[in-house]
Amino acid sequence: MKVKIIFSLIAILSFSMVLFELFGGDEEFSLYLDKSVPFVGTEIPRLNGITGEGIKIAVIDTGVDFNHPDLLGWGPEGKVIGGYNFIQEGEPPMDNNGHGTQVAGVIAADGQVKGVAPKAKILAYKVSEDGDAVSSDLIIKAIEKAIEDKADIINISLGVNKTNTQIDGAVTRALEKEIFVVTAAGNDGPGLETIGSPGKNFGAVTVGATYNNLTSSLVATLEVNEKPFTVIPMVGSTNLDEPIKASITVGGYGKENDLIGINVTDSILLVERGSDVEGELLYFSIKETNSANAGAKALIVYNNEPGIFLGELTHEFVEPGYQPRIPVVSIDREEGLEIKEMIKEDNFASLHLFFNPDFVAHFSSRGPVSPFYIKPDIVAPGAYINTTQNNGGYNFTSGTSYAAPHVSGAAALLIQKNPGIHHHEIKSLLLTTVEPVSDAYGLEFSLNDAGTGRLNIARAIDATLVIQPPHFVLNISSDAPKAAQVLELKSLNGSLENIEISFEGPEFLQFSNVLEGNNLQIRINALEEKFGDHEGKIIVNQNEDRYVIPFLLHFTEGSISVSQENGKLNFEIFHPESWSFAKISVTNSKDGSTDTTSATPGQIVSMSVYENGEYWVESKIRVGEESFDAFNIIEVDSVLAGSSKPFELFDLPEKQIGIIVVIVVIVGLVGLQISKKPKSIRI
Repeated sequence: MKVKIIFSLIAILSFSMVLFELFGGDEEFSLYLDKSVPFVGTEIPRLNGITGEGIKIAVIDTGVDFNHPDLLGWGPEGKVIGGYNFIQEGEPPMDNNGHGTQVAGVIAADGQVKGVAPKAKILAYKVSEDGDAVSSDLIIKAIEKAIEDKADIINISLGVNKTNTQIDGAVTRALEKEIFVVTAAGNDGPGLETIGSPGKNFGAVTVGATYNNLTSSLVATLEVNEKPFTVIPMVGSTNLDEPIKASITVGGYGKENDLIGINVTDSILLVERGSDVEGELLYFSIKETNSANAGAKALIVYNNEPGIFLGELTHEFVEPGYQPRIPVVSIDREEGLEIKEMIKEDNFASLHLFFNPDFVAHFSSRGPVSPFYIKPDIVAPGAYINTTQNNGGYNFTSGTSYAAPHVSGAAALLIQKNPGIHHHEIKSLLLTTVEPVSDAYGLEFSLNDAGTGRLNIARAIDATLVIQPPHFVLNISSDAPKAAQVLELKSLNGSLENIEISFEGPEFLQFSNVLEGNNLQIRINALEEKFGDHEGKIIVNQNEDRYVIPFLLHFTEGSISVSQENGKLNFEIFHPESWSFAKISVTNSKDGSTDTTSATPGQIVSMSVYENGEYWVESKIRVGEESFDAFNIIEVDSVLAGSSKPFELFDLPEKQIGIIVVIVVIVGLVGLQISKKPKSIRI
């Protein structure tokens, strides 16, 4: 199986152009290189001498250019103290691509650029030569080698947009060895369910991407007849002091001829991407020029194929001296066509472009990956990140590949400050001390978009309260509208005094809590039947420190009850209406293995499990022509010692199954031939 590198998304602007536009000269060069790192709060730990010293971070990637002055040295005395080259065994893991060097720079560059943990050491594991693809087997081998080399942290800025159980299993083994594992969410957003392995792994910290505090963090809003639409500013557009409010005019492909005979003046022009002439290169800059010349206030370009896109007004093919005069945004094809239909009745739009650093980048992959836990876990700057590049240079780039190493570096700082801290405790400190991230309308992004929020190292490094779990999922139903959750509190300074608890969430949810020792008992009761998914937050305040524990609540019409006895799970299905069939899936949270069974009304259904631990139970209940979800979680503790799962052929990988089938066929044929021979007696 091939796994793609989660690469930089776009070459957004030329390096010199960005420097000129942001600063008007080269004298601020070094400041530009060091924007995202201070933005996430590294100044506080640095003032206290916490720089990641003594921490080893494994970078599983394309290698690292250890000749770069900010990442200098290969071997025990260098920045890159070890690793392995899985592409050219016997050779040092030198990066010939640049991706791994960029990732390592964000973590631990120590020179003109300062990474998050500049004194940390790097273990470089080269699993790809060109950054295009890498065998999943090499990723697994690299994880195993990082375990062998006793890495403190593993950063994996690569992955697939689907589940790979072998990679996930290797990540779990690293976690069991108390290694903190950070994975990039992927660049397949903004659609839901776009996170793959190893980002899907339950225990790893999966990182999505936000903008940072550069003035390039431009976002946009569009409302047509008071309905909001998702739009992306094109590179080269500038912010507005106030929204543009005007009617929308449809202008074909935005050609000069398309705009003849229609009144474009003071309107927002809507045009289609591309051209109706095969082979014609109708650049966005040309569409913008034509629209501005016709008197339009702004331009919306809808895609000529499904999905949204990021366009560039400024590029190498523009006319000399070209400068955009009106703001231009892109929009999904389906929404563009919807707007064309909407404005036939009413026609009023509002378009705004403004800076919002804590905004989830459109490319950042979204959850959910499971109804039983939350992904991504956290977001960090991953757009317009300038970092180390091969051959001693620097380059700015975008992608969740560069969000993940911000979190890896943060973990290094926490480990240095708190020697012996467990990986799940690091996760708690990082996730409960985040900054909220809001969309273009000032509403907080959902858990599927942003996880708990944006990394804030300054708050995490000062935090003294570890809360487990740092986020969670609850299940209630029409016949069981109450749920409970226990949060375990641990103080790093020994004090659990002055703790106050509050709740933020839907008004129809009744909240109560009891703190007994180090256990915080949370109870939630639904006062109304509002089925669906709902988000809320538990707020824990201790003195002046604030910790936020978000949760997702599934409120379903039907339910599945689970009981256990000697490793056997017994299921009972409920739905307020008459149901005919239910499919039941049971997943072992430890390794992700899933078994299924089915149920019909009046049937006693059970399933054996062979390992104690947490299991996730999901049911699809058939009522008439519709299917309804129901969820449950059970902690199994009744499996007797010595129990083992019977051999099941279909638990094996396909390749092994094929080999076994061939052997069985051969043995069968040979046996058939032998059986035809006369029997003889050996003397």
